[in-house]
Amino acid sequence: MTSLDLVRERLARFAEQEAHGVSPLYEHLAARAADDPDVAGLLTAAPERFAHATLLLAAAHRLVQAEPFHRLSDYYPSLGGTYGADEHTWPLFRDFVLERADRMRELIGSRTVQTNEVRRATLVYPALAKVKGPIGLLEVGCSAGLLLNLDRYGYRYQTQQAGQLAAGPAKAALGLHCALELAPGAELPKIPKTVKIAARVGLDRAPADLADEDTYAWLEACVWADQPERLRLFGVAATVQRKSPPELVAGDAVADLAEAAARVPEDLPLVVLTSSVLAYVPGEEFVAALRDLGRPVWWLSHEGYAAGLAHVLPGRDDLRPGPGDPAFGVVGLVRFEDGEARSVQALAKTAPHGQRLVWLP
Repeated sequence: MTSLDLVRERLARFAEQEAHGVSPLYEHLAARAADDPDVAGLLTAAPERFAHATLLLAAAHRLVQAEPFHRLSDYYPSLGGTYGADEHTWPLFRDFVLERADRMRELIGSRTVQTNEVRRATLVYPALAKVKGPIGLLEVGCSAGLLLNLDRYGYRYQTQQAGQLAAGPAKAALGLHCALELAPGAELPKIPKTVKIAARVGLDRAPADLADEDTYAWLEACVWADQPERLRLFGVAATVQRKSPPELVAGDAVADLAEAAARVPEDLPLVVLTSSVLAYVPGEEFVAALRDLGRPVWWLSHEGYAAGLAHVLPGRDDLRPGPGDPAFGVVGLVRFEDGEARSVQALAKTAPHGQRLVWLP
């Protein structure tokens, strides 16, 4: 069991730093849940490392999916709702989840948030292009493995300096857009038309099978309910993946990393990708496992600074959000050889779901 004080603190922080300005519905619900011990208490059914606000909201989203004619669905654009958050939203939500408290606790206690945010491909594509291919890509915490297909998507980067930059296959089924800004002193990164991935492997404690209806519905529920465009992109990416599925391996991010890496041929440069995963994995242990792989490896990290790059690039307070600042991710590229970090680069700050990339000098 997770303490009530901890989950209330996480709900409040999520509302203030992650949902604020991004998801009016989830900001509204999380802020009120933080002040309601009955609703917040549902989240204590999860182990501490998984007991985050997004899990409570995903569980509620899943139950609203199952009852699409409930009045609460009027506030869920993912289900066709058109109402904005108002004075009725919280009472409806509160009654809904507490009347289904046993089902909520069952979902919260048995599931984890598996955010298949395919727009994050736009954030790591320019970094991946720095590694000469063809490469072998291993995504840790892959869920359904949608980022493993990032070479099959089309990209449009909107810049002030050069207008729109395009990359990826010309007839890609999925097109992704991202604002690309420059921090003071930075230059536009080179964005090649293609990256070449010769092997793709995903490692996850519970790889998501897109062919399973219940699993697919849960992955949809993990998408924030007032962002239907994200849901559409997930559906298109899932279709792309079904046509050519990657190899997905069930295992622990630390204990089974070497076994998963061994599935990437030795003659390919190995790139290990993590994206918003290390909040759930001991970062120091993961970095130690990377060092111990016994072969050169690139670590392409898209994490919060404290969870990711801080383990190999300490002292960069400029990569931490300041008091009251919204949360942001950091794209880093680290090369390990003979157990040592030979090259460490902090490349960009990012909006968490792929909306914006701020390239660093």
